[in-house]
Amino acid sequence: MTTSTTDTSPAPAAGRRSWLRDHSELGVCVLLLALGVLVLTDALTMDVDIAQRGPVGPKTVPLVVGIGLLVVAALLAVDVLRGGRGQAESGEDVDLSEPADWRTVLLLTGVFLGAAVLIEPLGFPVAGALLFWGAAFALGSRRPDRDPLIAAVVSFVTYAVFNNLLGVPLPGGPLMGVL
Repeated sequence: MTTSTTDTSPAPAAGRRSWLRDHSELGVCVLLLALGVLVLTDALTMDVDIAQRGPVGPKTVPLVVGIGLLVVAALLAVDVLRGGRGQAESGEDVDLSEPADWRTVLLLTGVFLGAAVLIEPLGFPVAGALLFWGAAFALGSRRPDRDPLIAAVVSFVTYAVFNNLLGVPLPGGPLMGVL
């Protein structure tokens, strides 16, 4: 007499894949953990001048951010392992059934790359104005009477704030003597 036994239990590899799929948010935890370790390592190995004044130095913010990343990674991991799941995107004003608008993505990419190439020879005010106007155009604004003017004002104000008020030097380009 022969007895046939059929094993209907899932294979161990399939069980592992199912568990990983159900706990995929742990990947975000691993990413946050890695970023936290990286930030803390950089902060702790940072060469700081002995003549630092006050208790808050250049290590303070990276240490706080690194510790915060580790705490968030741990809290998220605990939540996921207890059964917590991220809520699916509801797409408030986005139709998720529509494909991505690659034309807009490519236009924005071109505008950003163009601004990166032009910032050195033309300076930030001109390259920034082209960046802001190009981004507005790529995102659908078609007001040729208003958009370039707003882009120029935003770019010049940004340049003035960073260069003059904050002391962050930005390339002025040919307008360096004028501004």
